[in-house]
Amino acid sequence: MKKNHFLLLATLFICSAASSQDYYLHCGKILNTLSGKELTNQTIIVSKNKITKVQEGFIAKVKPEDIEINLKNKYVLPGLIDLHVHIEGEHDTKSYMSKYIDNEADVAFQAVRCAEITLLAGFTTVRDLGGTGVNISIRNAINKGIVKGPRIFTAGKSIATTGGHADPTNGSNRKLVGDPGPHEGVINSPEEGVKAVRERYKEGADVIKITATGGVLSVAKSGKNPQFSLEEIKAITTTAKDYNMLTAAHAHGDEGMQRAILGGIKTIEHGTFMSEETMELMKKYDAYLVPTLTAGKEVEKNAEITGFYPDIVVPKAREVGPQLKATFAKAYKKGVQIAFGTDAGVFAHGTNAKEFGYMVEAGMPALAAIQSATITNAMLLGLENEAGQIKENFLADIIAVDENPLNAIKTLEKVVFVMKDGKVYKNEQPLTAQ
Repeated sequence: MKKNHFLLLATLFICSAASSQDYYLHCGKILNTLSGKELTNQTIIVSKNKITKVQEGFIAKVKPEDIEINLKNKYVLPGLIDLHVHIEGEHDTKSYMSKYIDNEADVAFQAVRCAEITLLAGFTTVRDLGGTGVNISIRNAINKGIVKGPRIFTAGKSIATTGGHADPTNGSNRKLVGDPGPHEGVINSPEEGVKAVRERYKEGADVIKITATGGVLSVAKSGKNPQFSLEEIKAITTTAKDYNMLTAAHAHGDEGMQRAILGGIKTIEHGTFMSEETMELMKKYDAYLVPTLTAGKEVEKNAEITGFYPDIVVPKAREVGPQLKATFAKAYKKGVQIAFGTDAGVFAHGTNAKEFGYMVEAGMPALAAIQSATITNAMLLGLENEAGQIKENFLADIIAVDENPLNAIKTLEKVVFVMKDGKVYKNEQPLTAQ
């Protein structure tokens, strides 16, 4: 008994010592994402999953078990937030067949890979906007520490109308089409819209996404037409509000965008053919544009590869790709609020940061682009007091790059250090500990 008692005390002591280990990050430059100012030669002290102090100078560690990380020649920022990803996989020539072939386990293994790649690219938080439902499971697995990945806010299954973008049976053999309903994410009335939101909540979704217009990659003719009535959208957003769920609308066509905004949707994804009238509506109703410029570039490129997309998709991809950037440039100039989002999954996960370069090319200052992926997105996710800044008592989501991104925005494509929730996942610098 005495021996067992001693072992128990020793185990508790070891666990206690391990849990009290702190990190001392010696940072050459830190970007204050709120003010845009740079702090020089600072030490970030991390305890458990929080930033406990940001001090001037390079402070030595206090306890032997503490760890120092040398980022003295690096540029340090808060972890990045992408508001539009599809974490379950990546689109390729096999994607249209995979839904008939892959089991949930197959999708899950793909999702594990995509999640880790995304985290290692410096994106410590993402919003997943639609999949099979495996996206909910991968979020849970990450939260439990079973697999590596970003903090995920997921929509579960997107909500569509019959034959609309995100109807899972589009392009199927007639014998396989059936009549999907709210459980499968397909609705045709305000009442069904209410039920679909409640189904997503029941399944464990965090946010609600609708496909307000046709889409590019769906096997359907139109990429622009409105696909929900205003009454259906209002029923969805009112119910989502009851459950404290942020709402997003995939939208390329202008009429569908206007209905989404008037119906209470918070973020408009893509916004390809947005008119100036709709831009003014965005401002009036405090809605945000998530531009997904990288996805536009990718589908435009893939449309020129014979057989990459079904024939019905090709003309839509060729039209949408070039237009996205032009619309974004105009919307930003007119004062539309911008939230960073890429549509990763349409292109390779882990290359999300290419979006920054496209945003800057279109006329958005580098600082504003970075703020859209930190300050703005943290606020939209309800994390404004936890993420998006290097600040005391905030989550220890911290990344580092080689150059100053305000002068060289593409440096964000090569993140050399990633910490999420106080745990180091990537570090190309040597650790110092005794």
